[in-house]
Amino acid sequence: METRRGRSVEVDFFRGVVLIVIVLDHIPGSPLSHLMLHAYALCDSAEVFVFLGGYASAAAYTAVLALRGESAANMRFVRRCWEIYRAYLLTAMLTLVSGALLAVLNLNRPMVELTGWPPFALQPWREAFDIALLRRQPYLSSVLPMYVLFALFVPVAVPLARRSAPLALALSLAIWAGARPLAALFSIDDVPGWAFNPFAWQLMFVFGILCRVQPLSERFQTSGTAQWFTRFAVVAVLGFAFVKLFVLTQPLPGTHKQNLSVERVLNFIAIAWLAAQCVRIGGIAWLARRLPAVVTVGRTGLVCFVAGTLVSLIVDTATPHTFHGFRGVLVGLGGDLAAIGALLMIARGWNGWKDQRHRAHANGAGYG
Repeated sequence: METRRGRSVEVDFFRGVVLIVIVLDHIPGSPLSHLMLHAYALCDSAEVFVFLGGYASAAAYTAVLALRGESAANMRFVRRCWEIYRAYLLTAMLTLVSGALLAVLNLNRPMVELTGWPPFALQPWREAFDIALLRRQPYLSSVLPMYVLFALFVPVAVPLARRSAPLALALSLAIWAGARPLAALFSIDDVPGWAFNPFAWQLMFVFGILCRVQPLSERFQTSGTAQWFTRFAVVAVLGFAFVKLFVLTQPLPGTHKQNLSVERVLNFIAIAWLAAQCVRIGGIAWLARRLPAVVTVGRTGLVCFVAGTLVSLIVDTATPHTFHGFRGVLVGLGGDLAAIGALLMIARGWNGWKDQRHRAHANGAGYG
């Protein structure tokens, strides 16, 4: 993989694409969202996001481990846990404030309900306490609590995966298999409270870790066996797409996503294998060089995720829903382009501010 400053360009590109997709998927009138992964697969951008989170976490842990030792690597992820928790609280607050403003202005009533503002307005202290304890997670903030737990899990999972990939995978599969009773034991089996069961979704995170610390060799990836895997993956992806498009007439229950059902895992594995082959032959690096703005979004992931919640709310509210047919599609595309442009500008601005701070710090150290 191509790297820059120790980062994988391909991973940052994938993360950037996924963050843009997450924003579009949460704009109800988005025409482009009908072209995204969830439209032709039984999995969606959430699997990709969590998998890449595991991959990036393993890369960061091993980099700090090599430079500064185990204690520094462990502390890096304790701090990361706190960073993600603060981002979660900020996202929850922005979501609720947005819901309150929409309620006061009598705009976009369906979105007001989604933000969780009505129950918060009725019992603000109780709801705030539940949000702080991760019992209640307003709208798009719901993916971040499991990342809080995963950050604490990294100092255990990465060393285990480095020592024994089969053992790490076996333990992860065992936890995934028992995810529902484990969630019930800790009272996090309620979909409105925990949209993502962390005991189930850790499997995607571990997959990402294993792909970083125990990658398949180039020799295997070019072998005859790998070629058969690729053929099988193509057939599997097309088969899942057929089922999604022509067999499933009703959406699957929310518990399938909450508990990471087996069909979602299998569909993701097939897609991930094909994506890995594109990375191997240089196709993703080629795209990344031509779309550097998307790579920048991937490098500012947490900021773009938090900002993206506001972008999706604002665009959905500002886009008229009174048009139908071709005119409605054009209006929706305008909203999609505005959302994508906003996210690209946020990423560029944040990245520029960070670079300016680093230069100022370096100059100050030099004069010191």
